[in-house]
Amino acid sequence: MSDRPYNVLFLCTGNSARSIMAESILRKDGAGRFKAFSAGSNPSGGVSPLAVKVLAALDYPTDGLRTKSWDEYATPDAPEMDFIMTVCDTAAGEACPVWPGKPITAHWGIEDPKTAEGTEIERERAFTQAARYLRSRISAFLSLPQSSIDHLALEQIGRMEGSTGRMAEAN
Repeated sequence: MSDRPYNVLFLCTGNSARSIMAESILRKDGAGRFKAFSAGSNPSGGVSPLAVKVLAALDYPTDGLRTKSWDEYATPDAPEMDFIMTVCDTAAGEACPVWPGKPITAHWGIEDPKTAEGTEIERERAFTQAARYLRSRISAFLSLPQSSIDHLALEQIGRMEGSTGRMAEAN
């Protein structure tokens, strides 16, 4: 087993909400065992203010969160990823870069809270729900014995409550 923390990359198309929330949640809950990163295939250019508000309310770190292209993590000098999870169906269906080190990949699709309509409270509820689903998946991920984490186990986690049900094969 490696002495270093495992690197985990969460991918979403815009990298403004779901992948950002997953990065923050794993950064805190997996501290010491895992290092969390997030990126998008087509970064939106800004982190969703509602994602930041919900993370802060749940006592998750918001410092340093920014949208990033997944190209940042496909270079020779980037941290080598051990695990890559797509959290939106669009990103799961895209042709991903070739990741150095052949990380274990899975799809953890969750509805995009940014598409929620209604009042500010109703929209915030969608972000809270997405954060809850991500926290449940990350908790299940953290409970796996590190020696048994594989693609199948990660895909099973992706089928937990809140799954979009579109289990596109992650690259």
